Amino acid sequence: MGNFGENLKLLRKKANLTQEEIANKLNISHQSISKWENNISLPTIEYCLPLTEILKCSLDDLFNVKK
Repeated sequence: MGNFGENLKLLRKKANLTQEEIANKLNISHQSISKWENNISLPTIEYCLPLTEILKCSLDDLFNVKK
């Protein structure tokens, strides 16, 4: 089981999106996405659902929760 950052990067690449593209959709800097992918910080709750919509995944997928 990977960490959040590794999982986010995997889902982003699977969706064929750049950090910049996700950042633009969320109206934040691409540095924020980079920090999330490098496990320097985590997104606040307000970005979690929009991330799932952008990446076309569930919250469980985003946070790599095994059922």
